[in-house]
Amino acid sequence: MTLNIPQSFLDGTQDAWHAGVDKALKGASRDRLTGKTEDGLAISPLYDRRADAMPRSARRPGAPWRVMCRVDHPDLDTANALLLEELEGGADGFDLVLDSSAYARGYGVTGEDVAGFSRLLDGVLLDLVQIRIDGGYESSSVLAMLLILAEQRGIDPASLNIISCSDYISKLGHTDLLRNSVPYLARRIIDLAGFVRGKGLKGPLLCADGRLWHDRGATPVQELAFALSSGLQYLRDVDTGGFSLEDMTGYISFALAADADQVSTIAKARALRRLWASVLSQCGMPATGAHLHMETSWRMMTRPDPHVNMLRSTVACFAAGIGGADSISVLPFSSAHGLPDAFARRVARNTQTILLEECNLHKVADPAAGSGAIEARTDAMVSAAWDLFQQIEAEGGIVQSLIQGKVQARLQESRKARYERIATRRQEITGVSAFPSLSETTLRLLDGAADTVSSGMGAGELPEPGPGGDLMSAISDRLKAGASIADIVLSRRWRDMITLETPLPRPERLSEPFEVLRDRADASCAPSIFLACLGPLSQFTARATWTANAFAAGGISSTGGAEVKSLEALVEAFKASGCTVACLVSSDTIYAEQAEDAAKALKQAGADALYLAGRPKDQEAALTAAGIDRMIYAGCNLLELLSEAQIRLGVASGQEALA
Repeated sequence: MTLNIPQSFLDGTQDAWHAGVDKALKGASRDRLTGKTEDGLAISPLYDRRADAMPRSARRPGAPWRVMCRVDHPDLDTANALLLEELEGGADGFDLVLDSSAYARGYGVTGEDVAGFSRLLDGVLLDLVQIRIDGGYESSSVLAMLLILAEQRGIDPASLNIISCSDYISKLGHTDLLRNSVPYLARRIIDLAGFVRGKGLKGPLLCADGRLWHDRGATPVQELAFALSSGLQYLRDVDTGGFSLEDMTGYISFALAADADQVSTIAKARALRRLWASVLSQCGMPATGAHLHMETSWRMMTRPDPHVNMLRSTVACFAAGIGGADSISVLPFSSAHGLPDAFARRVARNTQTILLEECNLHKVADPAAGSGAIEARTDAMVSAAWDLFQQIEAEGGIVQSLIQGKVQARLQESRKARYERIATRRQEITGVSAFPSLSETTLRLLDGAADTVSSGMGAGELPEPGPGGDLMSAISDRLKAGASIADIVLSRRWRDMITLETPLPRPERLSEPFEVLRDRADASCAPSIFLACLGPLSQFTARATWTANAFAAGGISSTGGAEVKSLEALVEAFKASGCTVACLVSSDTIYAEQAEDAAKALKQAGADALYLAGRPKDQEAALTAAGIDRMIYAGCNLLELLSEAQIRLGVASGQEALA
């Protein structure tokens, strides 16, 4: 195929482009074309290619990322069946999410003893897959049980590929409580390291997890800075154990959220590696790369129109792969509703398989290298995250910043700004606030009944942690004897507890404010408004479509919307609809001629409330006097307007709307 490209296009220069822009802007500043990220980073309309940029060190060149699946079903037999299906279907690792994890989100594996984990992992070839242990405060006990299982099955622990995600900072953020002081927890970490290295097991033991902050409203720069501060805190903890510098860096991994902002996700992954290399350099340590796991954002998942989540997750997975993640977990599209079934899990898994096997995304090392837009965003993220990281360190580190409530204040500020963007639809959510569908299909979900296991035997007196792994060795012996994780937890002694007076904001998905409105509407008798369209079809079609979608975001359907011959016919159509709320829809030109008379007529015909689509500012006072209660337009606070509309329709009370 031959492409006939005009030579004038090929000969175009940046100066010519600028001249064309200036002509189109008619004297306005080019700054109008520069956008901003939620961190305030500039987004230019045009970038030069960065010919001097070199590929960043990430995954081994040509090596695919690990296709991870979440194991989070509370019933052990069901979880085992799902896991085997995932592995047979192409996953080459799994994220073992216990109910004690900060990322279980109401579910999670409930296996408590070796027998339970043997059921869970029946048929799984432990030495052929990568296992991430995401168990919260139970991670170290789970690691001990996996080593016991390996020994029982005749597998050399040194052959296992285990990434343990012990993360007391996530526990502090999730529960607002640590039952031990940081120095004591550092001793626990050294004890754990001594235990697993004595078994010949290699791999990270600690995880600096950015998902904690992302789920609670962090911007990309905040997620990076908080994760970096967590990584440095764990580096300090490990430093008390007298390990070699190379061993110390190998104990720490990172996890980040990947969302549908493609450029931001790619840049975030690349920035994390640069930032961590800077930390290691400042500490005089070798710049060994840390394992980076990325999971598609739970925050971006929606309950309305959940199949759109497939598109979001595909973009997020693509970006994580391009950004150089070592392993990726794609959340099934129905995750916001409950426990996904096998179909939803297969779609999530195949998203990665297609990107790897058909798109070959992994074949090129750092394919984003040289892209002007991505290089610029990476540089800006690195600079902004480093500045925030230094602020946190000046506050005493991430734990002290949490205790002082400064991390919480930053998160609240970010959440407030994002809420305003979502409420005004400057940040649209497809299928929720933009192009909503009121015809929802029923999803297939799995039952979440949990196994309950507790031996009741207790673990007895446990020794103090020591460099040789004394505490973990004792825990392993108790588990071999039949103790449960609950027994181990109850046998520990708590000392010098840390509590947060200011809790972190609760995890929240972006679509939740609109989902509250949808739930209210769904519980009522199908609320509807009448679209009172004025003038010919060509004058109101686009605005009528926009208005119907805007009300549908609150679960409110629309009737009417047809062209009528006269005002009398419009009033009769309104009466016949049975609606008590109407919205005038047309162009500003038609409004100037007909809107006031139409508003008065509809009010006289029984309209309890009357909206107008658009914002003809020169008519605003006259229209209000004629009976228009409120105008709905691009940029208005749609959440507030829809809450008020639900009150007018009898869907919600004033107190519910305020809540």
